[in-house]
Amino acid sequence: MSPDTLFPSDYWTEFQISRPDVEFLHNYLFEQEVPLTTRELVPVLVEERVRAQRAAAQARRQAAGRTYLPKESHQAGEELIFPVLNWQKGTVTAVRAGSNPAVGEFQVVSVAMEDGAERMFASSLADHALNDAPVIPADEQEFDQPALIAEYGDGLEKKIEAAFLADDNLVRIAGRWFPRALLVDVNVGHLNLAEAVLDMSGGEPQLTSALLKDVEMPAGVNPRLAEFSLNWALQEDDRFDEVGPAGQVLWCLHRLEPEGVRETPLHLRYETIQHDRGTLTPQMLSLESQLDDELSPVQDVPTKDKINSVTISLIYPHLRAGTLPLSPRARAFFPTAYESPRVRFTLVDGKTGSRMPAWVVRSGGYVHGLREWYKSQSLMPGSLVEVKRGEKPGEVIVTARTQRATKDWVRTLIVGADGGMVFAMLKQPITAEFNDRMAIYVPDFKLLDPLWGKQRSFQDLVLSMMRELTKLTPQGHVHAQELYAALNLVRRVPPAPLLALLANKPFTHVGDLHFRIDEDAV
Repeated sequence: MSPDTLFPSDYWTEFQISRPDVEFLHNYLFEQEVPLTTRELVPVLVEERVRAQRAAAQARRQAAGRTYLPKESHQAGEELIFPVLNWQKGTVTAVRAGSNPAVGEFQVVSVAMEDGAERMFASSLADHALNDAPVIPADEQEFDQPALIAEYGDGLEKKIEAAFLADDNLVRIAGRWFPRALLVDVNVGHLNLAEAVLDMSGGEPQLTSALLKDVEMPAGVNPRLAEFSLNWALQEDDRFDEVGPAGQVLWCLHRLEPEGVRETPLHLRYETIQHDRGTLTPQMLSLESQLDDELSPVQDVPTKDKINSVTISLIYPHLRAGTLPLSPRARAFFPTAYESPRVRFTLVDGKTGSRMPAWVVRSGGYVHGLREWYKSQSLMPGSLVEVKRGEKPGEVIVTARTQRATKDWVRTLIVGADGGMVFAMLKQPITAEFNDRMAIYVPDFKLLDPLWGKQRSFQDLVLSMMRELTKLTPQGHVHAQELYAALNLVRRVPPAPLLALLANKPFTHVGDLHFRIDEDAV
């Protein structure tokens, strides 16, 4: 379809949802009686807009003058429009008798076309193919809807969603919309029965269809309508939590969810540290993107098709909380949802095949449910964990690069009775591959817990930690990545505030992101 005919070149980019558009989609949902996602409604609206534009164009052309049909007679001075000539306009300048024994009597009209050409047409001719209804131009007959939606669908989806959110007559659950007026009444008795069913499941999420077996809805109700109505009622009740991935609705009782899912674990809580990102060098920004910290701003997010797996170097807070960071690189492998802040899924051990219930906590930026698995693998801060897609939807494979336990020299944290920290290179049992710059052996995690409540300025903490770490190197400097890993032993710190601090006095960059303290500046 030629955009010049019906649509200006910027028609779909400048497209705005009007009230008639919302009413049309509202009526469509009424007629279908099936809840639909915004994405499913995009082609419906596009098709309606094309139909409306074609009808409007046809009306404009017919209003421009009399349509030329060979069977009709014409007079000089009469204005005609010609469908077969892309609805070009012309004025009859002369009429004469035609001569062709094969077709009988007819007339020939001379027409001055709007492009300046002089053309002749038959009239008063009863038998002619063009006597049927006006032909729609070939460029309007073709309409590549899939190509249009592929190019503009995402933008149209956002505009429809924004318009629907402002309409109180529509409700949404798990990304699907439906007219409020069609909802089946779900009373408190139904909800209490649903709570009892979920209570008996012991925290295992249940499909709505499973709940409907015990929650008796009115007889004769469309099953899909009954399911949507129950979903809506459950969503509006604080007892229930919808935890299914996009495209699936699963219900759980909020009080039965793990504590680390209901609330962000202590070791993952970040108290904002003011800093200027403008001071970060390209080298610093590159390191930030490599560290897979969920608190770092999302930049270039890879898709599932671009990478097959991602390997994460664990920092202490995630190891202690039994979580994985939902970093820009990692999030592509984990299930998401249209609205649910928490998503239940299954982790699979890449070596043993054992399955573990886990949660994506979207609002907190982490994946919960790995504490026991970490313990079984004897991992330490800096250990490497590989994440990749599972063989089934809703599954993610995690693999610790474990090995036969061997003794090796590794940076070790020693916590004194007074809470003082000392780093030393000691031989420790190593059971898994690790990141050299982030590996820190901690003999007893519990010894660190009291240090998380200490109040001290960020710069003082960095100076103290840096002085201890530099004792391990004859050069008297430390790499920013090593310092990042060490700081996170006692305080949740993303890379950017640390890197921004290191960019200023009293810290001096000595090359390749290694820094030392200028004690005179201190």
